[in-house]
Amino acid sequence: MAHTVVGRPVPGGEAWARAALTRLGRVAGVHRAGLALAERGGRRLLFTASDRDQQRRVEWCEVDAYEDVPLNHTVRTGEAVVGSLEDLACRYRAFTDRQTPKTHALASVPIFAAGQVLGAYALFFDTPQRFDHPQRTELEDLGARLGADLRRVQRASTHAGRSLGAEAVPQGAHAATRSLAADPRAVAEARRFVRRTLAAWGVEEDTVDNAILCLSELVTNAMIHTDAGCQVRVVLDRGVLTTTVRDGGSTVVVDPSNVRVDPLAVHGRGLQLVDAFSSRWGSELDAVGMTVWFVLESATSPVGRSMLHPPARQ
Repeated sequence: MAHTVVGRPVPGGEAWARAALTRLGRVAGVHRAGLALAERGGRRLLFTASDRDQQRRVEWCEVDAYEDVPLNHTVRTGEAVVGSLEDLACRYRAFTDRQTPKTHALASVPIFAAGQVLGAYALFFDTPQRFDHPQRTELEDLGARLGADLRRVQRASTHAGRSLGAEAVPQGAHAATRSLAADPRAVAEARRFVRRTLAAWGVEEDTVDNAILCLSELVTNAMIHTDAGCQVRVVLDRGVLTTTVRDGGSTVVVDPSNVRVDPLAVHGRGLQLVDAFSSRWGSELDAVGMTVWFVLESATSPVGRSMLHPPARQ
């Protein structure tokens, strides 16, 4: 199974980002390093690089996750992209044309933990690279080490007062949030809330049905694993639908690739459904709760269809 995607920087992530950029800059032949983290799915990534002024604080900027560049492809798919600029020019001509003469090769590698992509890093080399199996294995191992470090930061962070409704909404996007009590009837309430909301936004029926199916599994998990209720948020940004469920006490993270396939099993199948029906999904476990989200890229609205450019499938 391909890695899935998780998380945005957490308060303790400043030290992690600085340490990561320092570690990446020490790789032989690298003159520039970049980091990209998924901003809880959706259309945006948070990006920073070693050649920015990081003296006072790490400077992150938002970039469109659907711009056709190697780093974005890696975050969305979990696939590494490596090669000389000549090799990459066939697929990423606009990107390679923007590079300085100092760059001869590039490696874009996922940062992952527990089977999920938390982001990706990019290395810009000033010398030609072989990218043979040992080197690629070393780069992948580096992504795993960075991911393990970031996951520890996330788990130690506390967001006791964080509300999904208080999070910023991209300009021009639609957003709606609903708080649900710790009650088995909350699953049906969540379905009604999302169905009404997406219908009002003009989202196509097939996408609404998939959203309801995945949402039901996540809200059910929240009700099983916590007694504090949960929040549900849906955001439609230029044709990309992101649905988020945050609870106040779940401590279980499941990697669907490790769930035994049993048609009679009751537990563990929910996230398999989310994995199967969503474009991608991810989770963020902190000190007081769990946030799980999924993305549907085929969502449509009166303006969404013409502006949506899904990533190429390989």
